[in-house]
Amino acid sequence: MSTPLLEAHDIHLGYEQSDGTHPMILQEFSLHLQAGEVVAILGPSGVGKSSLLRVLAGLQHARRGSVRLKGEILDGPHPRSSFVFQDPSLLPWLTLEENVAFGLDFKHQPGISKAERLQRVSAAIEEVGLQDATGRYPAELSGGMAQRTALARSLARQPEILLLDEPFSALDEITRGDMQQLLQTVISRHGTAAILVTHDIDEAMILADRIVLLGGRPGRAIGEWTLAEAHPRDPLAPALSHLRVEILGLLRTHQRGANQPQPSHYPEPRIATAA
Repeated sequence: MSTPLLEAHDIHLGYEQSDGTHPMILQEFSLHLQAGEVVAILGPSGVGKSSLLRVLAGLQHARRGSVRLKGEILDGPHPRSSFVFQDPSLLPWLTLEENVAFGLDFKHQPGISKAERLQRVSAAIEEVGLQDATGRYPAELSGGMAQRTALARSLARQPEILLLDEPFSALDEITRGDMQQLLQTVISRHGTAAILVTHDIDEAMILADRIVLLGGRPGRAIGEWTLAEAHPRDPLAPALSHLRVEILGLLRTHQRGANQPQPSHYPEPRIATAA
């Protein structure tokens, strides 16, 4: 196996309470992401998925553990990774193309000429199908168009890794399906690696090469599956339907036991293949 593009080792996440205690949210999490691979991190609300993604993006520090990108310790945002938030986070006073360009001149981004900047923005807008919406402001965009703009903003940075925090959860079912298809197409076209945080089992099965399931309290990896089915995938296909039942059963088991004393060491997640 080739050297991982991103490596997270023994990540522990926690927070400080007013009484000075430091409860753990997530513990003993490790992950290797290969170039071009899509990993979905699946789990219930409150298990630490979004906080974990911010650590993997260099946007916050773990209480313990390390993250390496291309073999180097990650201690802040990296120019080769790009974050897509749950909310499009568009600036209302900027046009669509200005929002797509936003961030290209941040200090951690490599310097580019004005001509290259314009070319990147134009190419990203075309890739997400928003050529006819240029010049519009965020208030004039639908929810799906706003999320396409946010995706274009990330693509303009030409990332090797996309980090996506439930980016389609606020969209209606039809628009969400369109966005999932668009994301899968973009990732395949560019060979971009991606880590997708979601609580939607079907979304994870549609998009991911590998699913990592978090559960328990404090959270930890409780299951891992490699998906061999080719894209596009039908979540109602027998193999994926079986996988959905398996994931739900494992989640329910760990939710019921969440208030029970937890062991200090956990076994490696079991790996299964849906083929």
